[in-house]
Amino acid sequence: MPFHWFLPTAGDSHDIVSGGQASLTADTSRPPDIGYLALVARAAERVGFEAVLTPTGTFCEDAWLTTAALLSETERLKFLVAFRPGLISPTLAAQMASTYQRISGGRLALNVVTGGEASEQKRFGDHLSHDQRYARTAEFLQVVRGAWAGPPFTFHGEHYEVENATVRQAPDPIPPVFFGGSSAAALPVAAQHADTYLTWAEPPAAVAAKLDAVRTLAKEAGRHLTYGIRLHVISRDTSDEAWAVARALLARVPDSEIERAKKQFAATESEGQRRMAALTTGDSLEVSPNLWAGFGIVRPGAGTALVGSHAEVAARIREYQALGLDHFILSGQPHLEEALRFGENVLPLLTTNGVK
Repeated sequence: MPFHWFLPTAGDSHDIVSGGQASLTADTSRPPDIGYLALVARAAERVGFEAVLTPTGTFCEDAWLTTAALLSETERLKFLVAFRPGLISPTLAAQMASTYQRISGGRLALNVVTGGEASEQKRFGDHLSHDQRYARTAEFLQVVRGAWAGPPFTFHGEHYEVENATVRQAPDPIPPVFFGGSSAAALPVAAQHADTYLTWAEPPAAVAAKLDAVRTLAKEAGRHLTYGIRLHVISRDTSDEAWAVARALLARVPDSEIERAKKQFAATESEGQRRMAALTTGDSLEVSPNLWAGFGIVRPGAGTALVGSHAEVAARIREYQALGLDHFILSGQPHLEEALRFGENVLPLLTTNGVK
């Protein structure tokens, strides 16, 4: 079961409001320069993470260029490059991935991000509706895989008209395609075109229901997927210490940012974001044993964290693994220290208990 880390290409700090799409990013005390990102990547590689996820959007550095620059800083670490289909030609994306795979020695994986909020998409000149974007993603992935297949590939669809798409040489190995989305429009695209379906962390029962829905659709399409989960971690020697860190993180979030985030999430188009925001509305932010929704109070995207002692965090990961999850993509603030802490204290517990 591979474990992956997160590369903070929007910057890093000790606070949950920096390094993401939240508006309060001026407190980012560690800018995302190559020197710092190389430290994070080398730390992740050193302690045993298989890959690092690199985000996409106007809030961060470009994932393709940044990770390519880090190839020489690492030896075996893979890069899970997030990108938005529809903003570049699918044939160009196939070519970029093929070239990347050769120059990296097979260290590329692709995270297809169909789209964020409409406001973010419009910055790129993309004005399709939510469901139209997922339909376009399905066609995009058909063309990418067709260009990798060998013979020139021609495709006539609603969004793409491609004649004789090809690349100089097919990538070896073919980069695995990771894909996330919680809406009714997203799940069939995942089932038919992804290799790994990704979900943000919700209570185990909710995650199990989502995985079952994708498995059913994949079975109907004659396909078998692997599954992954994205979440933060706050792991310490004792449970009390971990929860004290969580409370301190939240205490430093200005009330104005919480109110701003509530308004933003209330207007979201994303079903996944709505589900994250809903976890913050109850009496307690501990929405399941050791699963804390505090990041989602203010930060878009993955909003939950496993909080507890090293043994408790390992136990919760084993519970998620039992649902059929194959990949865990983790992060923590700051990403350098937390990569080392998790790798040195939690990964050995999972290895000795037969999970890894």
